[in-house]
Amino acid sequence: MNKTAQSVWDNCLSFIKDNVQEQAYKTWFEPIQSVDLNENALSIQVPSKFFYEWLEEHYVKLLKVALTKELGPNAKLLYKIKMENPYGNKLPFTEQIPSNNRQVIKTQEVDVPIAQKNPELKNPFIIPGIRNINIDSQLNSNYSFDNFLEGDSNRLARSAGLAVANKPGGTSFNPLLIFGGVGLGKTHLAHAIGVEIKDKFPEKTVLYISAEIFTQQYIDSVKKNTRNDFIHFYQLIDVLIIDDVQFLSGKSGTQDVFFHIFNHLHQNGKQVILTSDKAPVDMQDIEQRLLSRFKWGLSAELHQPDFETRISILKNILFRDGVEMPEEIIEYVAKNIKSNVRELEGAIISLIAQSSFNKREVTIDLAKQVVEKFVKNVKREISIDYIQKIVSEYFQLDIETLQSKTRKRHVVQARQLAMFFAKKFTKNSLANIGSQIGDRDHATVLHACKTVDNLVTTDKQFRKFVDDINKKLSM
Repeated sequence: MNKTAQSVWDNCLSFIKDNVQEQAYKTWFEPIQSVDLNENALSIQVPSKFFYEWLEEHYVKLLKVALTKELGPNAKLLYKIKMENPYGNKLPFTEQIPSNNRQVIKTQEVDVPIAQKNPELKNPFIIPGIRNINIDSQLNSNYSFDNFLEGDSNRLARSAGLAVANKPGGTSFNPLLIFGGVGLGKTHLAHAIGVEIKDKFPEKTVLYISAEIFTQQYIDSVKKNTRNDFIHFYQLIDVLIIDDVQFLSGKSGTQDVFFHIFNHLHQNGKQVILTSDKAPVDMQDIEQRLLSRFKWGLSAELHQPDFETRISILKNILFRDGVEMPEEIIEYVAKNIKSNVRELEGAIISLIAQSSFNKREVTIDLAKQVVEKFVKNVKREISIDYIQKIVSEYFQLDIETLQSKTRKRHVVQARQLAMFFAKKFTKNSLANIGSQIGDRDHATVLHACKTVDNLVTTDKQFRKFVDDINKKLSM
């Protein structure tokens, strides 16, 4: 039987599949296409230079064994790297890399690096046709490290952000993924990193953009047949900051183009900074190959600020606005608004406005009125504390019992329901939900959610629990 490139590669894949994990096989081997077989040399096509480098670093021995089984000891593997390039210039080269005592020759067909060309740059932000990268970074200079106050809730993310700002693309924090619930400062910190980099490295091209706008730009480029210009533009950025990256969920075309842009930036030592309302493990409808990229660097979570940090934030706002306020008022606001920084800022600004416009002295009574109205207005943003309160009251438990280690059935079910609704109504990570509901771990929360889903379909009384609590939380 005459061997073909496809039959040889199919046999290699059968061997490889038995020797790697399923996800690794899908990510790194399924996208490969066989191209040509010339005597003992098999040519395969891979999607990018990064893809080739990953195979060489992690799977070269496995590939060598598989190919040797099919083509004998003198087998050669030739890579053809298919990267999208609007200019169509290719630069073939061959290198010899020793493998054990024999040489396996890899021949690459690689696009000319963009830096060697000087085409007209199509820039989504300014008039197309410029030749130099002179773009508006879209950064808000009001967001800085100086007014991003450090506390236990954000210390890791802030420290990592500073490290990246001091050495963009030169730390192990690449990409840097900052994640956490609404109003905890993700966008502020992302801007602060970009502002700091522009200050220290003015020659670097920094761009902040939301994932929503990035997606719209990509859609427009497809409609106008300028997809290559879109890719080319983003490949020239030194520091790319994508806000709310979870917005890419379910958008396979945008995910695919971002995957290739990301690979290009990363392998060329450029810095990528991402923000998300979820940890990578909790993101849904994001391709696995993209999630694996998100996990390469550092994922730093922003938690709800503790009492001391909330006090510092309020005092910083008052100092910024030149307003004095009694300590007891500051403490009252900090004690009663816990969920996020945005609500905290909104409450103190409302209090300042009430006092200023109505010529009223700032008293505890006025603070209570403002806080009550403010909390009522933002009630739709349900917190984990509020969910625990509702669930505890429903089952006539105190919160300490709900969070305790007891294994009594009615308490365990109440705790599982609190975790289930925290996942449903908040954007906290599973780890953060667990830490706030009795210091449990990510796996416990996941088990609780699965248990609730199962009981809802099999236990009529339990389904009533879920419906009742859901109504209370949705009011």
